[in-house]
Formats: sequence, C-alpha cells, structure tokens
Amino acid sequence: MRLDRFDLNLLVALDALLDERNVTRAADRLRLGQSATSAALARLREFFEDELLTQVGRQFELTPLAQALVEPVKDTLVRARAAISTRPDFDPSTISRTFRICASDYATYVLVSRVAIALAQRASGFQLEIAHLPKHVEQVFGLGDIDLLILPEQYASRIAHPQTHLLSDDHVCMMCRERPLRRGKLSEDDYFAADHVNVRLGEAGTFSFEELFFPRAGRPRKIACTVDSYCLLPRMLCGTDRIATLHRLLAQDLALHYPVKFVGFPFEIPRLNESMIWPSFRDQDPSHKFLRQVFAECAAQIASEGRSKARASRK
Repeated sequence: MRLDRFDLNLLVALDALLDERNVTRAADRLRLGQSATSAALARLREFFEDELLTQVGRQFELTPLAQALVEPVKDTLVRARAAISTRPDFDPSTISRTFRICASDYATYVLVSRVAIALAQRASGFQLEIAHLPKHVEQVFGLGDIDLLILPEQYASRIAHPQTHLLSDDHVCMMCRERPLRRGKLSEDDYFAADHVNVRLGEAGTFSFEELFFPRAGRPRKIACTVDSYCLLPRMLCGTDRIATLHRLLAQDLALHYPVKFVGFPFEIPRLNESMIWPSFRDQDPSHKFLRQVFAECAAQIASEGRSKARASRK
C-alpha cells in the first residue's frame, strides 16, 4: 500500500533500521533475510534521497535526516498499533507486556516498588524492567528503548517529551543512632565539620541532587566515602560518626530497618521534585496510559501518607 508514493510496508523496516543502526540486527528483529532488509534500506534511501545510515569506522551512524525521522516514525507506528488494538473496553488484566523504566534507586525504592505491587494486583501481565539512568539520557530516550523516565525536574526540563510532576520530598541528615547531637539537632557548622558518605548515581556517575547546591554555601564537604546507591548509606554510617544527606521518604523507611536516625537539614536546600517523562509517540498507547495512571495514583498515595505523618508529628 502506498501513501504519497511511499510504500507503507517499508515503515516497519525503517523503524528497525533507525533503532538498530545495523542491517543484520534489523533483519533479526524483522525476521527477514539480510538481503531483503538490505533491499528495503536501498528503497528507503532512494525515496528519501539520503543515505540514512552511514558507515563510520566499523559502525553505522544516522544521518541528520535519519535522526529527524526517528520520533515521527515511532509515533506513527505506535498510533497505528494502538488504533488496530483498540477494544471497546480496555482491560489491563488481559495485557501481557514489558515496560522499561529508568529511575534512580531512590525513586525505585520509594515509588517504583509500590507501582510493582499495584500492578501485581491489577495487571499481572505488566512486567517492569528497571534500569539505571543512562548516559546522555536526552539522546537515548528519543530512540524508544525507554518507556518511562523518573527524573528530578531540573533534568526533566531538558527533555522535549510529555512529562508530569509525581512527588516532592525534602532532605534530611542520616547518621548512626548512637551518634550524639548537641541540643538534639545538627548545626550548619556540625554538618560541614563531619565526614560524609556521598552518593553518585547512574551509569554516568552524576552527582546526587543535593550536591548541585553545596557550591552556593561556599563550603566544601569532607567526603569520606562514595557509593552508587542511597540504600547502601546505613551500612556506611553504622558504628561511625559520619553523616549522609538523603531524602526524607527514603530515610523514614531505612530507619525502620537499620540502627540509624535522621534529623532535619541544618540549612535551606530546595526540595526534590520528581517528574515522570514518557516518549511522545507513546502518549496515546492505552497500556502506557494505564501504567502512567498507576504511577500517578501511587505517587498521590505517598504524598497523602506524608501529610498524615507530618500532622501526627506536630501533635
């Protein structure tokens, strides 16, 4: 079938070639022979009057035109698949599908784990594949391999795809339960005099959220140890005088399982605001919309529980 001289049968092949950037891998994905996939690439090159894939060393790279085609091609295919799979009454309990979620271990521990439980009860065929945040997240996200990103809003604002606020959290200082505190709190001088356990996140080893704001204080922290997971912090603090900076929602739960305590942050630091971002070409996908709804519902439950705990602590 043709549309404006374009053979629509080539659209799926184009999507695979743009994703894989390799004829052999695209052929495997399409379940076609390599010669048939090469022929499809030749026809696509002829239609677009562009190489689309160019060899650089031993690898193929996308031409500027090919890069511009990635998102609209995916959007077209996702919308087409959604249209042909639409049923009068969408039932998530009958769907079997895997979604790839990229999030920090904080977001995974606090939110994604709760979503996984909700899905087990409401849509057991929904499988979550949870991964660390990738390097060059803006470029990787547009390729369509990631279904959802959970990011702090200052990073999310760089990504030109649909997004929405999920939850907010403030920062606390965690330490060994036996560590003494003057007047029951940690002063700013105490904070900068202490040895710290620091967190760097993801494949790129990026700074944790709060690290962005310490240069404004004009005082460096004394880093004694660096880990790549917030969940490792209690083990690095027990039996020491070290402290760590982390988010209240996570600290509340960790303090139930380890001999640690947490206190309010000794100076003002912006709250963490987490956003959910998804590819624009998945915006109308019924299964994807249901998944986003579950994320939003779980985030709202967390916020409600946080307000209840805050009211209880003031009584």
